[in-house]
Amino acid sequence: MLRRPAAAGTFYPYDKESLLSLIEESFLKGHGKLPVRNDDKGRIKGIVVPHAGYIYSGMVAAAAYARMAEDGWPGKFVIIGPNHTGYGSPVAVMSEGIWETPLGQVKISDDAKKCLRGIIDDDPLAHRYEHSIEVQIPFLQYIGEFEFIPIVLGMQDYETSIEVGEIISEIDDAIIIASTDFSHERFSHFPSEKDIEEFVEKRDMMAIEKILSMDEKGLIELVEEDGITMCGYGGVAAMLHAVKRNGARKAELVKYSTSYNVEPGTYCVGYASIIVE
Repeated sequence: MLRRPAAAGTFYPYDKESLLSLIEESFLKGHGKLPVRNDDKGRIKGIVVPHAGYIYSGMVAAAAYARMAEDGWPGKFVIIGPNHTGYGSPVAVMSEGIWETPLGQVKISDDAKKCLRGIIDDDPLAHRYEHSIEVQIPFLQYIGEFEFIPIVLGMQDYETSIEVGEIISEIDDAIIIASTDFSHERFSHFPSEKDIEEFVEKRDMMAIEKILSMDEKGLIELVEEDGITMCGYGGVAAMLHAVKRNGARKAELVKYSTSYNVEPGTYCVGYASIIVE
């Protein structure tokens, strides 16, 4: 089963050379240099990265991917993202097949079948048009060869996130990538355009603090009770629960930015990259 790219030409370039150039630019802006892959086993067990268009959030994602590459390259990833489209099962893995981007093809790990239990269904339709996982693939392809397990969450409540976290914690030798953007806010609620960026950053730092404290329950409660418009909080909570079960003890904010920094205007989205080890 071949999944063709749904986000190429919109979130990132469809042309291979243009895509490679933009990825390298993202690494240089976000990390200061191109990453050098370390093939030894590293300490990083999970990361949080954004999934907006590369011109907006690419340098934020690249900062975490560079740190991960230099720490250790496992060659296998679990990638969890929100389901923006509403298609398919509310909690869905794609258990077999190939994903294609302009940089080539990547195989779904055979270990994806180990996720087919409990609340997780096997549903390729849930992945067909969703961008939150797809936009991570070219960054990983740039760094090295790998296989992966894609999971999208349409349900992001605490119980769902914990069950997913427990299941994916049993996947051996994989780094868990949680794909999320943070606050999404429009100018209509604010007296000036600059106020929107300050509001987004303040709200985002509240959520980031919960992640840095490795408090998955506190993160979900904060987002739901305070109305923080973070789209992938359930996947972040699942990642935190999984890596804590596997011995992770600390998290670090690598980079934070907003779309306002790239394109000031009437809409602002927050982006953060975080590593957990």
